[in-house]
Amino acid sequence: MDREWNDSQPIYRQLRDRVVVMILDGVLKEGDALPSVRYVAAEYRVNPLTVLKGYQELVDEQLVESRRGRGMFVNAGARNLLLQGERQRFLAEEWPRVYATIRRLGLKAEELVKAGAIRPAGPASGPASGPASGPASGPASESASGSVFGPDNAGEEPKS
Repeated sequence: MDREWNDSQPIYRQLRDRVVVMILDGVLKEGDALPSVRYVAAEYRVNPLTVLKGYQELVDEQLVESRRGRGMFVNAGARNLLLQGERQRFLAEEWPRVYATIRRLGLKAEELVKAGAIRPAGPASGPASGPASGPASGPASESASGSVFGPDNAGEEPKS
């Protein structure tokens, strides 16, 4: 699997974003352990300090907590906190562009609903299902793609 990183954002931030996507998709639930710093560093061939910095951002945002000698764990309410923030960010940053495109193309609400109904539901439609939706416990929690943090494009917009 390709382990390349997006050059437009620091690697620690991309790691943080992948954990956020896992929490939002229900792959990581409240109380679940995050993969160890050493494991992620080895899996992605990055410096352990880079992983630690990404995890520290999650601690600073009160999404995870560090338990000395035991690892990092998802806090209670982390998903709801993320949903609230992501909804606000979407409405403030992305929706204006989407709305402008809809108006520019002259699309009607019925067309949008119909187009949404004929497309297969993606991970954003609800909690993840399948092998990746079980409890996280290190390497056993890898997604179906074989990677700790799922596909390398996690959190990116779909390409068309």
